[in-house]
Parts: sequence; structure tokens; C-alpha cells
Amino acid sequence: MTAGQVCLRRGEERDVLGGGLWVYDNEIDWADDACRDGDVVELLDSRLRFLAWGFFNAKSKITVRVLSRDKNEAIDDEFFRRRIRAAWDYRRALGFDNACRVVFGESDGLPGLTVDKFGDYLSVQILSLGMELRKQALVDALVDILQPKGIFERDDVPVREKEGLPQVTGVLWGEIPPEVEIREHDARMLVDVRGGQKTGHFLDQQENRGRIRPYCPGRTVLDLCSHTGGFAIHAALYGAASVEAVDVSESALALLRRNAARNGVEEKITTVAANVFDLMKAYDEAGRRFDTVICDPPAFAKNKKALEAAYRGYKELNLRCMRVTAPGGFLISCSCSQFMTPELFLQMLRDAAADAGRRVRLIETLIQSRDHPAALNAEQSLYLKGYILHIV
Repeated sequence: MTAGQVCLRRGEERDVLGGGLWVYDNEIDWADDACRDGDVVELLDSRLRFLAWGFFNAKSKITVRVLSRDKNEAIDDEFFRRRIRAAWDYRRALGFDNACRVVFGESDGLPGLTVDKFGDYLSVQILSLGMELRKQALVDALVDILQPKGIFERDDVPVREKEGLPQVTGVLWGEIPPEVEIREHDARMLVDVRGGQKTGHFLDQQENRGRIRPYCPGRTVLDLCSHTGGFAIHAALYGAASVEAVDVSESALALLRRNAARNGVEEKITTVAANVFDLMKAYDEAGRRFDTVICDPPAFAKNKKALEAAYRGYKELNLRCMRVTAPGGFLISCSCSQFMTPELFLQMLRDAAADAGRRVRLIETLIQSRDHPAALNAEQSLYLKGYILHIV
């Protein structure tokens, strides 16, 4: 069957020629009658020259998602199998095995597909119609290449509705236990693949958890938005005198306490169920101090319209963090908001330091773990950033 064709408006090809991976509806001049939602189409410039193959979906503002710029490449089941194998080979070459992100969407040339590995089990999330229509072929490839014991679908995210897709969860292959144990550095962590946040565990901070080691021995540590204890458990294992783990979710803290016991550090860790903004205001006003503060909140800016309010929220929270960090202590501050760029986040920290009246030095910069490689021409793929600061 002949592929449908999509033609860009004059001048709109520059982004695609420069490596861009998304084509928006307002960049398109016309799409012929052969274009059906979910199909692979031929993307053309205004002079009808081939640019790329991509998934088409007229229901989405992202109307074309680029798959390949090779006109002679067939976009068939074997294409997706090759891409998945290349993604897994890359992770293994860097030493990832037990727990990692195996496929990171556009960065791995598989737009709208996320695959996380937790021990012998996979958590899959599909955010594009093109991938949804090829779900069985993707599952078959994952089973063949990674040989898991089970694959679980975590498609319970509202963004799927922008592609005209329902929110669903369920076992796609094999069996999925209630919890899965993984290893991160020296820590043993339980993961709720079926019901945990995102795909079950925040793997994007995996390598950063190992980088907090120098800032923990003998110190009092405050871990904000701790979820199930990724940073808190590592801080305790790295010799912290005590760790206070704070999260608004009591169910997350319950799993954190079990993780602490699993690692033999339950006596070092206390948990507090609270809103971090309210708690940090109270701690600041009460004069509480900690030697190391870790601040890793959820995304405050889900879109550009929310950025101004998010900036204020990040500034308020980090200002309080700086005030409760003891002189000579360290603040590890992160943001997973895509629209809060590293430069903007650093400017926010400068503003917070000025208002807090503290002298602050930049020690380290952080980004997402190497199993989440950011495509240079897909800004949305570089979303996690952080800074380790010395509060003088």
C-alpha cells in the first residue's frame, strides 16, 4: 500500500532538517487522503522533496512524529525490533542491567514508547497512536530481546487522551508480582510496578543517588518529596547520622519504611507525611537545621502557561531549603519540569539565595541518568536538572 504524504508549509522544513522530531499541525500545508491516523506517512518539504518517514495522527497537535530520515528504510516490524535492540545494547554497554530505562522515546528513535526494566520485569508506557497500533509487535520484540518474566502496561496517563487514546493498565505478557526488588548501587529497593508513580520507580535519578555519597557521612539529612526512599535509603547507607524523609503520600512512606528495613537502616530514618511547603515554612520559623537537604519535588510546570507560577513555587521552596541548611552544609536541588530549563532553574536558585541572605556556592551539576539520553534536537527529552550547592 502506498504511504500517505504530508507536505509542510514553506519554511517549516528547517526544524526537521536540523534534526527536529515533531511536526505540529500549524506547520502543515496539506495531507493527502491516504493519510490515516496511526499510519506511517511520507513527510515532504514545500517543494515536495522527501524529508522523513513518521507516524501520522490528525487528532494530535503533534501531527507527525519522525521515525527515519532514510527514504529507503522500510518501517516494518523489523524496524522497531532493530531500534529496541540498539537501545538495549546501548544500556548494556554502559553497565546497566538490573534496573534501567531500556527505551526513552524519541531519544531512541521510538517516539511515544517508554520501557523501564525492573529486574526480570518490564513496565511499558505508550504515548503515541502509531506505537499503540503496533503494541503486539513491540511486546513480541521485547520478549525476544530482553526475555522478561512479565510485561506490564502503565498507560494510565492523561497525555494519552491528546492522541485519542484511553487510559489503561494491565499485564501484556507473562505475570507481574505485587512488588519487584531491584538494586541501585548498594541499595535494595521494592518497586510497585502496577500502582507506583510513573512506571513504578524514578529511574532518572538513579545515578544522581550515587553522587550524594560525599555529602552524607556523619550528617543530618532532610529528604523532601522522598517518594519510596531512593535518596533517603542511599543517604543512610552512605553513613548519614540520621535521615528525615518527607512526602505527602503515606502509602509511599510505608513502602519507604519497608525499604529501610530491607537495607538495615530503619533506625536511621524517620518519616513525615506532610506538604513540603507548609513543613519547610514551619521548620524555617522554628530554626530547624540540617547538614544536607535534598529537594526533588514533582514537576511544578506541566506546560509553558504554568511556568511563572512554577518559578515562584521553586523559589519559595528553595529559599526555605537554604535557610534550614546549616552553615557549611549542602543543598541538592532538582527539577523535573521540562519547561524549567537548566539556565532558568539556576537563575531561580540565585534569586532564592539573595532573598535567603545566604552565600551559596555551586559544587556540582546534575542531569538525568545515562539510561535517559537526551536527544539534542528534542528539547523535551532533557527535562531533569539539578545542582549541588554549598551553603556557606
